[in-house]
Amino acid sequence: MIGTGRQSLAVWSAGQRAGLLERSTDQHHYVFAYDQAAVSQDRQVSLTMPVRLESWLSRDLHPVFQMNLPEGALLEAIRRAIAKLVGDDDMAILRVTGGNQVGRNRFSLQEDTSPGVVETIESLDELLSYPDTEELFHDLVSRYALRSGVSGVQPKVLLDATERSTASVGGYIVKSWGSEYPHLAANEFFCMTAARLAGLPVPDFHLTENGGLFLMKRFDVAADGGSIGFEDMCSLQGVGTAQKYGSTYERIARSIRDFVSPEFLHEARRQFFATLLLSSIVKNGDAHLKNFGVIYERPGMPARLAPLYDIVTTAAYIPQDIPALSLAGTKKWWPRKMLEQFALTHLALSIKEIEQIFDRVAEGVAGTRGLLADYTNEHQEFGAVGGKMLEIWESGLSQFRSQ
Repeated sequence: MIGTGRQSLAVWSAGQRAGLLERSTDQHHYVFAYDQAAVSQDRQVSLTMPVRLESWLSRDLHPVFQMNLPEGALLEAIRRAIAKLVGDDDMAILRVTGGNQVGRNRFSLQEDTSPGVVETIESLDELLSYPDTEELFHDLVSRYALRSGVSGVQPKVLLDATERSTASVGGYIVKSWGSEYPHLAANEFFCMTAARLAGLPVPDFHLTENGGLFLMKRFDVAADGGSIGFEDMCSLQGVGTAQKYGSTYERIARSIRDFVSPEFLHEARRQFFATLLLSSIVKNGDAHLKNFGVIYERPGMPARLAPLYDIVTTAAYIPQDIPALSLAGTKKWWPRKMLEQFALTHLALSIKEIEQIFDRVAEGVAGTRGLLADYTNEHQEFGAVGGKMLEIWESGLSQFRSQ
């Protein structure tokens, strides 16, 4: 029972029970043990934790299970709702959010026969056109917070919605913002638009008509509603969420080499370099370990780099913001030559490929800049943030355009 004595949860992978996660009575370590029935890779919970008889012991909650623990406003909303009933530690959070997680893993009480939650279906058109998105988001949090196993400080929830002009239902992440980062939804929308125009893989995404919410389709849900495996770089590098700023881009390059399948490796390296370049141009200082990951149908099947997500011009709010991770031993915005050397040395890209990526990303940002300028002129409330973004983007373009 959560909150008393030994804490335990059943862990499920793609709908099949994989094993048991326990926190010791002295609360000094966590233990995950595969069930005897979990003899195949189908029930493997992480690319870094193969099925075996020996238990997986960790002083902190295992990184793959930490991966989706809510943060920030969503975490506080969940804690307020459950603290008196089941406690507010990591195991309690997993218990209440465990039926709806990003990736293949789900959690339930040990005696439960499945980890499922009853989902309601929203209308994507109604979400995008609702006039008062602040009221809407508060309502969504009240209804979906306890079934939203998703990380990140930005306020967000997971829900299902019918898609435009179709009868199909898709899984979506709905994001708002706090007072510290006004109009973050529109900021992310235009950064993601730049990525799309640069030819980079991105999920479907939308901005509500009044700019209040950003909606992104989940890339960990298959067309048939099944779960697609996803692990971020914290999980793959064996570190907890608290260490998401403690790595380097060189180490991400090594993780891509180690975990992306050979047939997808070169394209993954091109994508990673383009993402790093895009973050440098638009000054996204939050490209940390949790904002990169790999996707796969199941362990043992081909793995590729996940689509881009969580791209934001953070310098619009923090003028002197710096990169989230270090490159070449420094956490400062790097000159073009340093990025070129990184691509040559750590990503095995050719000089021609590097030049093509610089040009393609610059064209994507330049093409989006006109859309951003129009939106800024048409939405007075966005003027301050939009104006800063335009200045930052123009400065970045002047630095990185072909020389």
